Amino acid sequence: MANVELNSLAWLPSLHKYQKLELSDNTISGGLEVLTEKCPNLTYLNLSGNIIKDLTKVEVLQNLKNLKSLDLFNCDITNLEDYRESIFELLQQITYLDGFDQEDNEAPDSEEEDDEDGDEDDEVEEENEAGPLEGYEEEVEEDEDEDEAEAGSKLGEGEAEVGLSFLMKEEIQDEEDDDYVEEGEEEEEGLRGEKRKADVEDDEQEDD
Repeated sequence: MANVELNSLAWLPSLHKYQKLELSDNTISGGLEVLTEKCPNLTYLNLSGNIIKDLTKVEVLQNLKNLKSLDLFNCDITNLEDYRESIFELLQQITYLDGFDQEDNEAPDSEEEDDEDGDEDDEVEEENEAGPLEGYEEEVEEDEDEDEAEAGSKLGEGEAEVGLSFLMKEEIQDEEDDDYVEEGEEEEEGLRGEKRKADVEDDEQEDD
């Protein structure tokens, strides 16, 4: 309700859910106690450009316990000595006065914050509706390929180990077979030698 020639808040209806109220550039000079009754949950109040002249007019705002930001820019009260210190001491619940805190840090733009939050919510909703973003499926496929390759490499290692064990067993078996053959050949040669010796003895007996 900025710049609508308001000079009184007596007509204000109950707005208990309101958190932000714009009353700048009107001709309001007092009667702010109505705000504590009709808008008790205000966090932001803009009274800049009105004809509020002294601290007693804003003292009633102490009852707005949730008030964090108050704007009195271009009001006559700003010409008072130690204006900012007095307001911060009087209204200890507020953080920002005329857009700055006690250490002269500028207040964040509430509209920009709302836009950013809205944009983030829109992105989340679009993602939920459209499904996963492009590239997500590709990453999943790449992960699956990597898993398959890893499994294949492990299988290959296992086969290599099995093949190596099999070859070693074959080599050991071959050595055992060779030992067996050599022992058999020695026995046969021994039998042949004994037979020859017996034949020679028989021939000698016949000659005698």
